[in-house]
Amino acid sequence: MIDATEARKGVTIELDGQLYSILDYQHIKVGRGSAQVRLRLRDIRAGHTIERTFSAGDRFRRARLEQRSAQYLYGDGDLFYFMDNETFEQTPLTQEQLGDALNYIKEGMSLTISRYGEEPVGIELPTTVELMVTETGPSYKGDTSQAGTKPAVMETGVTIQVPYFVNTGDMIRVDTRTGTYQERA
Repeated sequence: MIDATEARKGVTIELDGQLYSILDYQHIKVGRGSAQVRLRLRDIRAGHTIERTFSAGDRFRRARLEQRSAQYLYGDGDLFYFMDNETFEQTPLTQEQLGDALNYIKEGMSLTISRYGEEPVGIELPTTVELMVTETGPSYKGDTSQAGTKPAVMETGVTIQVPYFVNTGDMIRVDTRTGTYQERA
């Protein structure tokens, strides 16, 4: 069990029979009343976010997620298949379970699958991934890394802002947490 005042970003809890990941928390103390904790939660299975307020004495059951190393194989319609690196078992995940992670995965990539019991509930990406620029505007002589940015479409289909000196066909490193350009790879 975890106390409401011990809630931290990234912790997974079980609330009303659902699994939630804590996205943000605020500890609120007003006048004579008791302290309250406001949590912004993301439903791990459904993907939507909610905001709930609890009193400081409330307790939650901490959900233990098992992390397994896996490799992304391929996508087939709404299902995306991953292979466990130890058992070689294939696990299908839906587009809803993957969410924004679809913008950064490509075939053959190694990542981590989160499981609650035997049920796969999502994936964890590496902090940075290397993607190829498939489409971007032209560069001009004299452009530097500090001159500004232009939109670029990556091989996975996501569009990010890159410096002017990046060209079509370049491999770049992208931060998966923020979706921003890091450096040339």
